[in-house]
Amino acid sequence: MNGQEPRRSWLSPLADIASSAQIGTGAAVWDGSHIEADAAVGAETVVGRGVTIGRGVRIGRRCKVQNAALVYGPAVLGDGVFVGPGAVLTNDTVPRAVHPDGTLKTTGSWEPSAVVVGAGASIGAGAICVAPVRVGCWAMVAAGAVVTRDVPDHALVVGVPARRIGWVGRSGVRLEQGDDGVLVCPRTGDRYRDHGDGIEAVR
Repeated sequence: MNGQEPRRSWLSPLADIASSAQIGTGAAVWDGSHIEADAAVGAETVVGRGVTIGRGVRIGRRCKVQNAALVYGPAVLGDGVFVGPGAVLTNDTVPRAVHPDGTLKTTGSWEPSAVVVGAGASIGAGAICVAPVRVGCWAMVAAGAVVTRDVPDHALVVGVPARRIGWVGRSGVRLEQGDDGVLVCPRTGDRYRDHGDGIEAVR
C-alpha cells in the first residue's frame, strides 16, 4: 500500500451481513444490502445500496457492485469487476417454484450454476447474465444486455441476446482500427491484434 496504512472497512449498520461472510480490508457495504452466508467480498470492494450478494459468492478485490444489483451464488467475480445498478447474475438453469407434483421446491431441490466474471470486466446497468456463463477478462457488457453464452476477453457485447459488436481495451473504450492493421485504444494507445475470436496485446 505504498507505506500507507490499509483503509478500514466500512459496513453500514443497516446492511444485513451473515456472520460467516468474509469482508476484506477497506471494503464498504452500504445500507439495505444483504450479504448471505459464506460469501466473500474482497479488499477495497464497494457494495452499493440494496445489493444482494448470495450464499457462497466470491468477489475479488477493488470491485464495484452498484445499487440494487443481484449477484446470486455461486457466482465468482475477479478483481476489478464492475457490476452496474440493477444488474442480475442468475444461478438457476431451470427455474421452478414447485416440483411436477406441485410440492414446493426447497434449497436442496436444485443445483445452482455459476456466472463467472473475469478480472476487469464490466456488467452494465440492468444487464442480465444467465448462468452458466463466463464473461471474459476486461469484457464490456452493455446496459440492458442479456448474456446467454460465454463472452470472450475484451469483447464488447450488446443486445438481447447479447452479441459482440467490437473489442475494448483495459480502459473500457472501444478499440479503433489503426493504419497498420492493429486495433488501438484511443485513450491509452495500447495496441492489439484481432484473431477473429479474440485479441492479444501487441508488444
